Amino acid sequence: MGVRDIEVFRAVMNAGSTAKAAVLLNISQPAVSQAIRRLEAMADFKLFERLRSRLVPTQEAVALMRDVDRYFVGFEVIEHRIRSLRSYGLGRLAIASMPALGNGFLPRVVASFDAPSRNVQISLQVMSSREVHEKVSAGQVDFGLMSDEMPMTGLEHSAFVSMPGVAVMNADHPLARRRSIKPADLAAARFIALNPEDSTRARLESELSALALPLKPLIETPYSHTVCELALAGVGVGLAHPMVALDFVTRGLVIKPVEIATAFTGMLVFRPGTPLAENVKQFLRHMRLVLAQDQNRLEDLIGKWVPLTQASVGQPRSRRKPAKSA
Repeated sequence: MGVRDIEVFRAVMNAGSTAKAAVLLNISQPAVSQAIRRLEAMADFKLFERLRSRLVPTQEAVALMRDVDRYFVGFEVIEHRIRSLRSYGLGRLAIASMPALGNGFLPRVVASFDAPSRNVQISLQVMSSREVHEKVSAGQVDFGLMSDEMPMTGLEHSAFVSMPGVAVMNADHPLARRRSIKPADLAAARFIALNPEDSTRARLESELSALALPLKPLIETPYSHTVCELALAGVGVGLAHPMVALDFVTRGLVIKPVEIATAFTGMLVFRPGTPLAENVKQFLRHMRLVLAQDQNRLEDLIGKWVPLTQASVGQPRSRRKPAKSA
């Protein structure tokens, strides 16, 4: 069994036909068919059923493909690293982040970091927490930020930040005049909810259920960014990540504390056994600084309802000293 035959098998599984696999590999279709036959002869079982000129993978082929994919991930990581070193040398910083922290917070950190003066090229990839997990596990980024609803298996991890959700609405909504939002207000409102699998949504429903207040979502969406857009458009009231809601305040979004225990938690994740480069360490320090600044902005808006934790960095949250009287 040769590596080339395994590569051909993977191409056929991904492409769905020998003709398409031949194009991907830049070889002839007969060469693809021969490689599959060799692999089947070596394995002594069929990998594909031929049905009406189509190849249908057998259960054995599907099971084999799982191990083949893991095998090739190592090569893809090496290729990714070679391309990065060839293009940018060692001065490269790659980050994968869930949208809640990747769309507003991390761009502010990048601006604070001042990459040009450090001769560092930054790759910031905003994606789902599941994709963040995959990128970090494969070694394609230096670190990731993901939600706590994903399993942390196989990763070094710690809580970067955890904060209660805030109610969001436009300025014309009747609740916009309240100092805080009660559980009954959320249950009675036209509610914009995060998707059912979201951990904060689950905690919210659990708390409301304990009060015999069922949540009745008008609309569901996976991201706090969309919750804020919908609330700003006057669709209803939503529960959103404070770091996301903060970016909408200048556009007129109203944010209010909620009198119920909910939390959005962002996890900092690394690939095990990988030492942190100095650029990464410096960037994490800037993340702490910007996090403290955002906290102060939130406290200015809604008071001390939004405690933040920075378990990942092991430092207490900074407190502003009161101004001296003139």
